[in-house]
Amino acid sequence: MLLGLRTAVYTTPDLAVGKAWYAKVFEIAPYFDEPFYVGFSIGGFELGLVPDGSLVTSGAQALWGVSSVSAELERLAALGITAHEPAKDVGGGILVASVRDPFGNVLGLIENPHFDASKVR
Repeated sequence: MLLGLRTAVYTTPDLAVGKAWYAKVFEIAPYFDEPFYVGFSIGGFELGLVPDGSLVTSGAQALWGVSSVSAELERLAALGITAHEPAKDVGGGILVASVRDPFGNVLGLIENPHFDASKVR
């Protein structure tokens, strides 16, 4: 039985640089910090960083919830992101956008006024 999204793992060739950058992005320190993996606990989910691509393949994109896509794109621009996909309404007032982190990973953003975080278990 699938239990839902738990972890998004991104490659960061220089783990120390990746850890510092993502600590700024999410404004939180990692809870797990080893030379082979760094883990951040974010809103009930995990962002994992690995120093090489052996655990990460191309494919699905993780979308991180934000209260305002436009405000978050502005904040991330100050942290050196590269635009990937501009904000767009995908229906029902739900906005999505994506950026590339300094390591080439796609960081998806979603503003979903219908999502009720109190119902996440």
